[in-house]
Amino acid sequence: MPRLAFIFIALVSFILSGGVEADASGKESYDFYCAQCHGDTGKGDGPNVTKDMPVTPRNFTNAAEMSKLSDTDLRNVIMDGGPALSKSAIMPPWSQTLTEGEVSELVKELRKMCKCKGK
Repeated sequence: MPRLAFIFIALVSFILSGGVEADASGKESYDFYCAQCHGDTGKGDGPNVTKDMPVTPRNFTNAAEMSKLSDTDLRNVIMDGGPALSKSAIMPPWSQTLTEGEVSELVKELRKMCKCKGK
């Protein structure tokens, strides 16, 4: 009987703790995967940006440019990389790294940065 009690307590603890780890928030994903090139505030001025880069990373705070992109466009470039929108191949694909939920949260985070909606 003590073994059954231990299993029950472990199961209840697992359920109460939230079970499986939840997807990262959009801000957490952005800070970890995007800020190195796009900058902490999304202006395309991250620490990995150099003068010899063939393109400047997108400025996510530019509402005029960001509003031209649909959420599907953003999702596609996140998942498939820059070539998904005929953009720079320097932008890597994250489809093998981020979950669908993390990508959805990341799109929301980008919309917060531009304070705009997509087409």
